[in-house]
Amino acid sequence: MATLRRLREAPRHLLVCEKSNFGHHKSRHRHLVQTHYYNYRVSFLIPECGILSEELKNLVMNTGPYYFVKNLPLHELITPEFISTFIKKGKLILSLDKDTYEETGLQGHPSQFSGRKIMKFIVSIDLMELSLNLDSKKYERVSWSFKEKKPLTFDFLLAWHNTGSEESTMMSYFSKYQIQEHQPKVALSTLRDLQCPVLQSSELEGTPEVSCRALELFDWLGAVFSNVDLNNEPNNFISTYCCPEPSTVVAKAYLCTITGFIFPEKICLLLEHLCHYFDEPKLAPWVTLSVQGFADSPVSWGKNEHGFRKGGEHLYNFVIFNNQDYWLQMAVGANDHCPP
Repeated sequence: MATLRRLREAPRHLLVCEKSNFGHHKSRHRHLVQTHYYNYRVSFLIPECGILSEELKNLVMNTGPYYFVKNLPLHELITPEFISTFIKKGKLILSLDKDTYEETGLQGHPSQFSGRKIMKFIVSIDLMELSLNLDSKKYERVSWSFKEKKPLTFDFLLAWHNTGSEESTMMSYFSKYQIQEHQPKVALSTLRDLQCPVLQSSELEGTPEVSCRALELFDWLGAVFSNVDLNNEPNNFISTYCCPEPSTVVAKAYLCTITGFIFPEKICLLLEHLCHYFDEPKLAPWVTLSVQGFADSPVSWGKNEHGFRKGGEHLYNFVIFNNQDYWLQMAVGANDHCPP
């Protein structure tokens, strides 16, 4: 009975769908992109398209770089030099197990998803406040904790949004550590004879025999991105999934996937460009832009605590229509707040 009970207690998932228009003064699209900080995969799908414009292709190819630093001591991220060089505002957020938290001697709070037995703690350190008060007891305590009481080292992915010479600065600053520069991986493909759901921008819930629901579109996109066969043939034992109805077949669709450490600012540029895709008449009635966050990120949107051990998903998807309407779908897994 205990096993059956655990099977029934499957981690819950949340999907929030809303619709608006990019021209509406209360549209939240830009804010929601800018506050989803830790993005590792961006995909966009353009039906009735066989080749990208040069402008969009250049945008896709210039989303990096980011850096991998091995065995970086945590105290390096609170030095005045690091903060003055790279940080304009921001917080260092640590998600610690109970033993590590107690060994650091720092002040934090229990995870909001701890349950009765608290096994996880969150420590948040305002870096700008810290750098402005180097003689304070707080700075002394944090520095002592990271350097002496509980020296912590991690492998870090680092990225820096700066209009200057960011590459040489980041590489030279951490030159005494093992640092590698990486460029996001870009995968481009043309999907032929793709069966696509029929959508109406005004109908999130769809209309029977007229248009599909937003949830059906969300599931279908997941199948397309995973390269799932959508034919639902009797001899297909891997997947019985098929495109929701009503649907239409497009001769070709362009799929682009970028994988790495991708800034919200870069995603804003992509979204803005896709919004202008329909400035000239197109056969496609809509395009999509999907973004997935790192599973082990300490936050999802803004400062919202993000859970990892029961899934780790936090993602969003824009469906951009040719009349500038859009659907926004935001999803999180277990141990997460409802998306904003």
